[in-house]
Amino acid sequence: MKKIDKLVFSSSWDHSCSPFLVVVFILLLVNMIKYFDDIIGQGFGWDVLGTLLFYFAVSVTPQALPLAILLSALITYGNLGEHFELTAVKSLGISMVRSLAPIFVFTLFLTYFAYLSNNYMVPKAALETYSLLYDIKQKKPALDLREGEFYNGIPDISIKVAKKLRMGLH
Repeated sequence: MKKIDKLVFSSSWDHSCSPFLVVVFILLLVNMIKYFDDIIGQGFGWDVLGTLLFYFAVSVTPQALPLAILLSALITYGNLGEHFELTAVKSLGISMVRSLAPIFVFTLFLTYFAYLSNNYMVPKAALETYSLLYDIKQKKPALDLREGEFYNGIPDISIKVAKKLRMGLH
């Protein structure tokens, strides 16, 4: 491995974790926003909420990975350009396409990881997520109550909810 490859790869590796965590956090919030009203304040422990967040995080990982790679590459080449390292590489006669090779190889490894993740981890996480949500709905019927709609989740009883009251600080 040449020194330029080590430089670009190490810089790319250093800048790949934080964009990935930020993108996972954003996508996690987007997916969890549907359930925040119903889950928060219902008396569930941190273990249930942590488990649910973990399963949703695993589910959004394949969506977050391409965005994180793109952000990582932009940050890497931005930093290399800011410190005039790209100018040095170009002055040595190394083409820009050649300097992109380490990130391309890194992306191929991450693509293989995403493939394995999509085939094995994501379906299990989705099954566990919706199984846990179903268990929460069975334990706390208030999760299914919607304002202005009839609720038939209790056998032989039909309830129309005019307004849901939120407990806690307002």
